[in-house]
Amino acid sequence: MNSYQATLEIRSCGRGTHEITAEVARIAAASSISTGVVHVFVQHTSCSLTITENADPAVRHDLETLARRWAPDGDPAYRHADEGDDDMAAHARSVLSGTSVSVPLGGGRLLLGTWQGIFLWEHRSDPHLRCIVVTVTG
Repeated sequence: MNSYQATLEIRSCGRGTHEITAEVARIAAASSISTGVVHVFVQHTSCSLTITENADPAVRHDLETLARRWAPDGDPAYRHADEGDDDMAAHARSVLSGTSVSVPLGGGRLLLGTWQGIFLWEHRSDPHLRCIVVTVTG
């Protein structure tokens, strides 16, 4: 079994999604592995990764609407607010949506569905530099 690993640094624009499919695909291609799995992991607790619709941005807008319902900013029941009203909400959203995704690799390319993309989902209001580890195994 072969493996290859690289790290992406992505500066988010604040709360919302940032598509990273092309960056992950470049790493997969650089691995020279034809068949296997690409595992993508974000090294933070206030953002997440997701695979979702990449054609209609309304889907990602609606996901953000749902996240505000799951974990509203500034809930008075929260004890943790060290970095502001969005702090605990960002951690909760990360737990609920997950910090990693895996995608099959075939013919040296990501085997995503027609309308699927890989997204960094920033849950903090302000921009942050995010480190994402991409591991290709095959």
